[in-house]
Amino acid sequence: MGRLDGQVAVVTGAGTGIGAAIARTLAREGAYVAVTDINEEWARQVAEEIRGAGGVAEAWRLDVTRKADNVAVMDAVVAKWGRLDIVCPNAGVSTMNWAKDLTEEEWDYNFNVNTKGVFFTCQAAIPHMIRQGGGRIIITASMAGHRAVPLLAHYAASKWAVIGFGLSLAVEVGKYNIKVNLICPGFVRTSMQEREIVWEGKLRGMDPEAVRAEYVSKTPLGRIEEPQDVANAVLLLCLPEADFITGAVLDVTGGAHLT
Repeated sequence: MGRLDGQVAVVTGAGTGIGAAIARTLAREGAYVAVTDINEEWARQVAEEIRGAGGVAEAWRLDVTRKADNVAVMDAVVAKWGRLDIVCPNAGVSTMNWAKDLTEEEWDYNFNVNTKGVFFTCQAAIPHMIRQGGGRIIITASMAGHRAVPLLAHYAASKWAVIGFGLSLAVEVGKYNIKVNLICPGFVRTSMQEREIVWEGKLRGMDPEAVRAEYVSKTPLGRIEEPQDVANAVLLLCLPEADFITGAVLDVTGGAHLT
């Protein structure tokens, strides 16, 4: 038996990277998983992979920046499976630039997805969780949400905002037995990171592989983080043993947030 048998989970940005790893991990533990992504084909591929491994999953297209989309998906998930136990607002984006050169479009793009998207996803989930007497919201933030990050000032600001929102939300919804926690990954091997090392290399006049080596050198545990490392932490916060944890900001960075 899985440790999450019978629970229903929604993961945003689950078509690739961290979100896909979270979806697979929750499904392996017996959860029914709504795999959502703005790219429906990517979401469908992950859901098919989960079903092929014996799990239960369905795919939905979700643009987290649209309030109506979030409400529609949460309603559809509850209509299909009858409840909503775990929501992982994970969808996120980045661009990279010196702050003096940032455009309004870059700023808005990061905040719309990373911050407003989290807000809309949480807001759409909460009424369902209140009706059933509780639930868990586990937000993917970033170590950039509590440190200075040159070239990512706008991204860092969006993640600082996410942490402030999540902690405040935890206080507000605790009375409904809804736990809200945040995960802060570090240098994670994803398609986003692949883009970032190229951007950073160009902006700093470095070879991309030298940028990657620098990420490793800044990580005391000595390797690039994998999406599964993040998914494992999300799972921990979903288990019964974590029933009295809310308002936590868990750094899952291999120590990179300390350097």
